[in-house]
Amino acid sequence: QVQLVESGGGLVEPGGSLRLSCAASGFSFGDYVMHWVRQAPGKELEWVALITGASSGISYADSVKGRFTISRDNAENKLYLQMNDLKPGDTAVYYCASNVNPQRPRRNDFWGQGTQVTVSS
Repeated sequence: QVQLVESGGGLVEPGGSLRLSCAASGFSFGDYVMHWVRQAPGKELEWVALITGASSGISYADSVKGRFTISRDNAENKLYLQMNDLKPGDTAVYYCASNVNPQRPRRNDFWGQGTQVTVSS
């Protein structure tokens, strides 16, 4: 059974930082491109970042470029998202996922339960 469990969300002031984690199990984690996707209140899913299996390829949405860093530890089957200089517009539920089209992210069987990030104004 594929499982993706996010953690590390919380309440943070604008300009602050959070580090999200995702623990993966039930599949060959190191062979999969992994993504972070978020959903703000009342808005559609928004792709945030991706990282290839060996971390040789990394991409970010323009909205987070320069502020967020995606990384992974395949030995521990974990995915991370370091979020710096957080803004109120970053408030969302953050999901780790695979099998994602960044242009049209949709939930699938490789999708976590999400962790809430709230950036106060």
